[in-house]
Order: sequence, then C-alpha cells, then structure tokens
Amino acid sequence: MPKKSNHIPVNTLPSGTREGIIIFRTSCNGPPGVKEVGRPHRDNGHLFILQEKGTTHIEIDFEKHSIEESSVIYINPDQIHHLIGFENATFTSWIITSENLQQENLKLLADLTPVSALILNQETLSIISATAALCIQFSERKHEKLFNSILKESCNTLVTLVASQYLSEAKTTNNYSRFEVITKSFKSSLAHHFMKIKSPMAYAQQLNISTPYLNECVKTATGHPVSYHIHQRIILEAKRLLYHSSKSIKEIAGELGYDDYSYFTRLFVKTTGMTPLAFRTKNLE
Repeated sequence: MPKKSNHIPVNTLPSGTREGIIIFRTSCNGPPGVKEVGRPHRDNGHLFILQEKGTTHIEIDFEKHSIEESSVIYINPDQIHHLIGFENATFTSWIITSENLQQENLKLLADLTPVSALILNQETLSIISATAALCIQFSERKHEKLFNSILKESCNTLVTLVASQYLSEAKTTNNYSRFEVITKSFKSSLAHHFMKIKSPMAYAQQLNISTPYLNECVKTATGHPVSYHIHQRIILEAKRLLYHSSKSIKEIAGELGYDDYSYFTRLFVKTTGMTPLAFRTKNLE
C-alpha cells in the first residue's frame, strides 16, 4: 500500500500563471495523460468543465460522474476529485482562484456547492462556448497593458453565466421561498462550522429561530432534517481524511470534534453502513 501523507494533495496553477486564472480548450480520448489530475486531489481554485462533445468521466467526493456533451459542471476548491478518462471528449476548462472572483460570484458559488453536471440547451451552450473562446483569446494577449484586468473581468463574466444556469434550475416555488432562504443560511453556516457545531439547536440560535422551525424549513426544502445534513457533512470530511491521509481513526475523530472515539465510530457506521476502518480498507484496495 502506498504511503499516505497527512495532507490531501492540492494541485496549484502552473508557475507563471498570471492573475490566478487558467483557461483552455482541448480534446482527449482514453485515460488522463497527466498524473496530477488522475490522482485524487483538490485544486487551489474554482474548477469549471464545459463539455462540448463526448464524455468526461470524473470522481468527485467518492461519487462517479459522467459529464455528457452539452453540459457544464462546477467543482468547489474543497471537493476532492480526479479524472478517470475520456470518450472522444472536447471540452473547455478553467480554474479561477477565490481572490480573483468578484464577491457576488463567490457568494453565488458558495450557495451552489455541491452540484452535479447541468445539461445546457443548444443556445445556452453556444453562448457560454463563445464567451469561453473569447476568454481564451484574452488569455493569450499578454502584451495588453490591462491584461490582468481584461482576463479577470472576462472570466468573471463566464463564471456568472454558468452560475446563472444553475440558479435557473433551482427550486422557485413561492410557497417555499422563506424555507429556501433559511435553508441556504443554515447550509452556509454548516459549511463554516461543522467541525465545531454539531447541534441543530446551535444552528437555530445562530439564525435567531426555533429548532423546530429550522427543521421544518430544512426538511421542506431538502427532504431531510437538520441532523441529517450535519452528519452527512461530517462523514464526508471523515471519508476524505480516511482515504487521503495516514491519520489514525482516533486522530480523525478528534479533528472533527469528537473526543468520544466510539461515538464517532457509531455515527460513521449508522451513516455509511460500515466502520471507518472497513471504509479505509475497501477504498485502498
């Protein structure tokens, strides 16, 4: 078994990349030709894949996805992923670091995470493809006096276009608008505090509402109660650490805020159907 480090690999943009942005269009068939993208990793920026032709197979946080043609997917910097292979694929991909995203785009993307590949109609695909092609042209005009600003603003426009498509698919039932707002606020808080805050009551207090009302909102909007989302987020991080680090299960439990190692193990079994050790062994075979 290969030796694991205590840190999940993070792929950084190539040296010399200006403005923390890279964008390119390519065609591939077969397994990935670059080791760094074929191994499980995080990126140090926000990754987008616009699938124009063929299929790209990718694993994101232990789930396999097939990105079919005429679709787009967004992958957050926290998500662990690796490319599995391509079937006559032509796609445009870009990565932009958080400091180069407009604040409004950062907020939009935080609210979207995580997402699956989104199928685009032909008109929308054409608009996004044309915008991406223009961004690629801008990225090659390094002689421009305002090169950094041009690249940054154009790629932010591209990100906004993609976010807009995801938002158009979001639930819009007016009867649940208040529930949706509260659920988004809860999920945002959960993303920042899941290692320290485990109680539905504590999240309700953060939002200045009662625990039953928070549960009602979240269950109506998602089909699951608050505790389900808390446990899912904790177990996802546990899976990441079990697979990608050499930390002991006791160390991982402590890092996730559980001094009671046996309670953490019971929670993992209840959520996944197997022990942490069984998960680690199965996924490293």
